[in-house]
Amino acid sequence: MSGDPIVRTDAAGDPVDDFASGESGIVAGVRRTTRTFAQDAALDALARARLEPWRLARGAASAPPRRRVLAVGIEREDRANLMAAARAELARSRHDVEVATSGVGDRGKFENLNALLDAHPLDDRDWLIVLDDDVALPHGFLDRFLFLAERFDLRLAQPAHRRRSHAAWRVTRRRPRSVVRETGFVEIGPVSAFHRSTFETLLPFPLLRAGWGLDSHWAALARERGWRIGVVDALPIRHISRPIADSYRRADAVAESRAFLAERPYVTAVEAQRTLVTHRRW
Repeated sequence: MSGDPIVRTDAAGDPVDDFASGESGIVAGVRRTTRTFAQDAALDALARARLEPWRLARGAASAPPRRRVLAVGIEREDRANLMAAARAELARSRHDVEVATSGVGDRGKFENLNALLDAHPLDDRDWLIVLDDDVALPHGFLDRFLFLAERFDLRLAQPAHRRRSHAAWRVTRRRPRSVVRETGFVEIGPVSAFHRSTFETLLPFPLLRAGWGLDSHWAALARERGWRIGVVDALPIRHISRPIADSYRRADAVAESRAFLAERPYVTAVEAQRTLVTHRRW
């Protein structure tokens, strides 16, 4: 879809662009926090009962072959963040991983990411991982993530969100008895993975500050090119340190996304929320 984005209304009657989820996804309040904590505990127990963590670790120990991975991220200078922990987790991988980060400065997220890519060329990389500085990665994340992404030929992928995690898109929250879901949408953060076959099409990133709507455009390009993209439920992350959009004005992000998508193809929110295929084993 392209042209002027169509505006719909949410439950409160406020206008919502057709490419936006219409939900904040913020987990807050004692009741909701307690409920989602219990849901995550139940899903973790179900995965253990299926021996999923152990079987996944065994499979990822030898496949795929050792890959060259660049992980890039932006660190907020004014607040404590989780980037050091994420860096340490990625360093445990058996793959060849380089982690490059920078401060925010006076540039937007994707302007900063492009600067990092200029300084760390992707010429011989197999995967690019883009991660925010407020996400907690599960133990053994990268080896198991790449194992599943390549097992199901995903070209653009993300880990699912835990139930107790800030996530604006319901399609990205973990599902029971699912290992990987092929979807029509992968969000711009907090963790996004790009296979080398996507670099020529998706990089460098558009010079956007917030980047809202960019993932809807990615999804349209993936559909046009026949790429499989999806959500890895077996390795859910926790995005809980800071609420979404706490570092920029929401109105500015919306205006930027409308201007960006006005002349580009994109998928609607209704399309983005769909799961196309659910893989329950590998």
